[in-house]
Amino acid sequence: MYHLSQKGERIQEMFGAIAPRYDFLNSLLSFGIDRRWRRYAVRQVTCSAGGRILDVATGTGDVALQIAATTPNSVTIDGIDFCREMVEVGMEKVKNSPFASRIALGIAPCEAIPFPDNTFDSVTIAFGIRNVVDRRLGLAEMLRVLKPGGRAVILEFSNPRSRLFKRLYHVYFTRVLPLIGGLFSRFSAYQYLPDSVLEFPSQGEFKALLTEVGYAGVGHHDLTFGIASVYVGEKTGKSA
Repeated sequence: MYHLSQKGERIQEMFGAIAPRYDFLNSLLSFGIDRRWRRYAVRQVTCSAGGRILDVATGTGDVALQIAATTPNSVTIDGIDFCREMVEVGMEKVKNSPFASRIALGIAPCEAIPFPDNTFDSVTIAFGIRNVVDRRLGLAEMLRVLKPGGRAVILEFSNPRSRLFKRLYHVYFTRVLPLIGGLFSRFSAYQYLPDSVLEFPSQGEFKALLTEVGYAGVGHHDLTFGIASVYVGEKTGKSA
């Protein structure tokens, strides 16, 4: 059984505290652009009829629901997250959706994915990899459960490259966003968000990490002037 570090437990508790307002604040603070980013990421998923997809750090289930909406009815989706409160919100959303029979959510960390090797056609993680304390282990676990030839799709915040836009973005991200988040939820959680993004590796550094872990064909695409990036990598070999 995997035991979270003290840092992991703090992050888990923080997300539990903001779970009831998480969806509302995501939309408010991103001006709704987060939905477009998720749709783009889901379009990078590969899966054949009858396949299986895993959404890691599924949170309240938005990506799992988007995958279900854009894949054949024969495709099933599993979602895991280390925060029980977030998963409970997601379960309620799934239950009230047209896709309840195709989506199963559970509680587990990225560092200990509770599925056998070579299980999934694609694995996704949206705005979650920066919260994984042992990032290398988490990425290795995602690779382990992919089928040979399967694809990992990772959506994460980035730092814009344009100097002017980067300056404006940082003012909003580090000063305005925590204040707005604090009005509706926990201020410290929305102070953690910009801090964690600023500490996250650059696009080049993160792609190098993916390659070191064992992913092939690694690439990325920047979204909205580089505020977010979608990374893709594949597991070598051919599906059985």
